[in-house]
Amino acid sequence: MTGCHVMAKPASSRCNLNCRYCFYLDKPRQTQMDDATLETFIHQQIAAQPGDDVQFAWQGGEPTLCGIDFFRRVMTLQQRYGQGKRIQNAFQTNGVLINDEWCRFFQENGWLVGISIDGPAELHDAYRVTRRGHPTHHKVIAAIERLLAHQVSFNLLTVVNAQNSQQPAQMYRYLRTLGTPFLQFIPLVEHDNPASVSGNQWGTFLKGVFDIWVREDVGRIFVQLFDSTLGVWSGYPAQMCSLAEHCGHAFALEANGDLYQCDHYVYPDYRLGNIHQTPLSALNRSAAARQFGEDKQVSLTDECRQCPVRRLCNGDCPRHRLNGKSVLCAGYFDFFCHSAPHMRVMRDLIGHHRSPMELMAMLNASA
Repeated sequence: MTGCHVMAKPASSRCNLNCRYCFYLDKPRQTQMDDATLETFIHQQIAAQPGDDVQFAWQGGEPTLCGIDFFRRVMTLQQRYGQGKRIQNAFQTNGVLINDEWCRFFQENGWLVGISIDGPAELHDAYRVTRRGHPTHHKVIAAIERLLAHQVSFNLLTVVNAQNSQQPAQMYRYLRTLGTPFLQFIPLVEHDNPASVSGNQWGTFLKGVFDIWVREDVGRIFVQLFDSTLGVWSGYPAQMCSLAEHCGHAFALEANGDLYQCDHYVYPDYRLGNIHQTPLSALNRSAAARQFGEDKQVSLTDECRQCPVRRLCNGDCPRHRLNGKSVLCAGYFDFFCHSAPHMRVMRDLIGHHRSPMELMAMLNASA
């Protein structure tokens, strides 16, 4: 049986911020996930995984709005249904409500926390504001400081938009000072939204960050896209679903138990069913779930099929496509060609059981 990943949204689209680019705030609001749905989900998610490792991902909206006691129940239920499996929890938050009690909970239970931050204050606060339009950067930094004080494992998720994409060096040098080596860059692609990043802006941003990283931080800072790209060069599947050969089996669970094909496809046409009526394992095996995954390759344009970097992007996320082609195509193509010589060297170093960090010395010696 093929396992599945589920992004659970216990607070549905409810959020305490009003980020000006958020696509999820427009979703119909639901009440918080009730105890029956929570127990059903946890039981079924554990049962749906064929191996000994089970991943839970909690997102939103904003999951801290559920309150910490909700997630204490999560731990109780995971212990009840765990069957001796190794269970890990990831929690994506804007950080605004993170206090010492939350930090103690995360640290004591080994949860990985993702903090959303879009750069230094002037860039972050351009879009990520409260319901009253007030800045939030200072609150996010306070949350990061608490996580560090409590020794909570965390990473940073940055939405790359039309504004902060213009400052790749400033962005990267700032983010790597915040206490974690793990960075994710997510391109904002919302058609007809002026905050969205263009393909050229995306490529310029990635190249700007990569040029610093490859000379200063290989093996020290872990940028998800760079690690995934090096993995593909080394013969492994992409780590990121947007660049994987196939979609599918990465679901979004709404607070009422409705299961959707993907976080970017929470629309009626992509609703697989409800876990109260059909078990998650059955929905995962359904013809609709399999077809959704296969459609990513079926719908590729002839241009994509013939592209020399297809193996690295696989046409990007279908949600990013316009007239069959990703709006980020030019940027990805530019980045993959730009990084190729260095990726090739790092791949060869790994193949000879040497560290890819040696590339930094080679580049700096020739500078």
